[in-house]
Amino acid sequence: MMNYPYIAYSPKIDIQPIFKNLMGDPMEVDMSVDSTIFDTIDVRDQKGFQKFLDDHMKNNHTWGVASYLENREIVLSQCPQMVEEQRFYHLGLDIIVPLATPLNAPLDASVKESGYEAGEGNYGGNVLLMHESPYFDTFYSLYGHLNKERLPAVGTHFKAGDPFAFIGDFHENGNWFYHTHLQVITQKGFDQGYLSKGYCAAKDLAIMDSLCPSPLSLFKV
Repeated sequence: MMNYPYIAYSPKIDIQPIFKNLMGDPMEVDMSVDSTIFDTIDVRDQKGFQKFLDDHMKNNHTWGVASYLENREIVLSQCPQMVEEQRFYHLGLDIIVPLATPLNAPLDASVKESGYEAGEGNYGGNVLLMHESPYFDTFYSLYGHLNKERLPAVGTHFKAGDPFAFIGDFHENGNWFYHTHLQVITQKGFDQGYLSKGYCAAKDLAIMDSLCPSPLSLFKV
């Protein structure tokens, strides 16, 4: 059987878009320590950040992305646990789309976890899909910052391309700009608790391919 991410090269495996009908190039949003965005915007003023995104995307982009493994020390500077553990490196791909946009399963999946993580800067509504196949080793995809009233029940099965959740608003998504955090987690990563870790420390970067590899192979436009 194949390992993720090499499933993207197999003609036997049909990866469907998580967001349908994304058109044109995305706006690339830099949230790293080198970004100048937060020179003028309070790092926790997410409504202000959303306005910044809306203003810059208008007439230019219909969607955006922010990077996997980006160092977000400035963004996380007000999160005591992150600072204490030095976990500043982003383990997901942030996909920026409008409020209430539906998310679709990229592969056949069952819902392993579904719930709500309260608190400023947390996941809010979130779903963990488990992907099993005779063609690849079991792995998981995690989606955060969702509408908490429209989450699927644990154990629900979805076919590739089926809608399963929706982008959430500030009051239910951890008070973040409108997007989902897409994170791929291997079985080893799941066993080591990376369901609850959206960031890692610099000392762990060398082993992330085996725990939370790049989501890009799963994100099809």
